[in-house]
Amino acid sequence: MTSLWLGAVVILLLSAWAYVRYGRPWQLTWGATPQEVLRPLPGDELVERPTFNATRAITIHASPEQIWPWLVQVGVKRAGWYSYDFLDNFMRPSADRIIPELQTLVPGDVMGMSPDGKQGIAVHSLDPPHTMIWATLPDTTWVWQLDATPDGSTRLLTRVRSHYRWLSPSIAFSML
Repeated sequence: MTSLWLGAVVILLLSAWAYVRYGRPWQLTWGATPQEVLRPLPGDELVERPTFNATRAITIHASPEQIWPWLVQVGVKRAGWYSYDFLDNFMRPSADRIIPELQTLVPGDVMGMSPDGKQGIAVHSLDPPHTMIWATLPDTTWVWQLDATPDGSTRLLTRVRSHYRWLSPSIAFSML
């Protein structure tokens, strides 16, 4: 029985090492080029020396002007996250159309992230159709950057910078 436990511990430790060494860096830079990861984005200065810093990116075959209306309507109790609805939207499907009443977004609006949509992160600033910054200062920013490409597509970059609050219950979400 002892060798079985020892084997399980070794497998667990090797798995943890592989995740920290390979999985976590990939997860924090998913889709982003090395240049995009290193590039300064608007809002970076709002959280200096973050303990969590993730830059992710995707190419969308549409212009920033076409993407912007979809972006400003994201969130719980809004259009959803266009992601895994069973996880991110509490089983509610994301919108499949532009919703006119969700197109007005101003600094100070709260982008709901709790099931009731009341807890979340505030809109810090907007530069349509290029940049949207959400912030809970001085701890967290979430930047959405739309960059047009020469072929008419757009690179959507998101960057989350945060200071961990090690004693907060929300620390578990930071590990994801």
